[in-house]
Amino acid sequence: MKYILFNKPYGVLCQFTDNSSKQKRPLLKDYIPIPNVYPVGRLDLDSEGLLLLTDNGQLQNRLANPKFAHPRTYYVQVERIPDESALNRLRHGITIKNYLTRKAKVRILSEEPDFPPRIPPIRDRQNIPTCWLKITLTEGRNRQVRRMTAAVGFPTLRLVRVSLGSNSQQVNLTGLQPGQWRNLTSQEINMLLTFK
Repeated sequence: MKYILFNKPYGVLCQFTDNSSKQKRPLLKDYIPIPNVYPVGRLDLDSEGLLLLTDNGQLQNRLANPKFAHPRTYYVQVERIPDESALNRLRHGITIKNYLTRKAKVRILSEEPDFPPRIPPIRDRQNIPTCWLKITLTEGRNRQVRRMTAAVGFPTLRLVRVSLGSNSQQVNLTGLQPGQWRNLTSQEINMLLTFK
């Protein structure tokens, strides 16, 4: 079995082939020369960070299926600085397209994360401050984080998934620059295989 951790850069499509676009877009195969592995869940084209790939179909299904409620943590740069009311709305769930999101853990980061600059950079609006949130979800619906922050009036500018799992049991991006990948350690694999 193969288990790969990839730090997906901005603008990379979370698939190995692309027949839907006339414009050539960067794909997983441009970074990962390993055959027959598939992403566990997805990251949007404009999102960055942790992506697991494996050829273990059972694990892929268990980690991607919302019923198992595996925590996923994101660092999210938003436009302006949310007040406590907006943070509480995110924590208690937001209605998006007639669906109420599950409760989330949300807090403002005291320091900006030490990420390399995004290419291309986010738009810079001198008169509008930004801040970074740490958001942990137990579901991963399409563009959920972006829709949640927009719904409370603080649009997402940059989104980076940084870990999968809880604080005591997690796989994270430590040591991987955007575009880099590595095989999971045996300890990380065992942890993933025992996730409930």
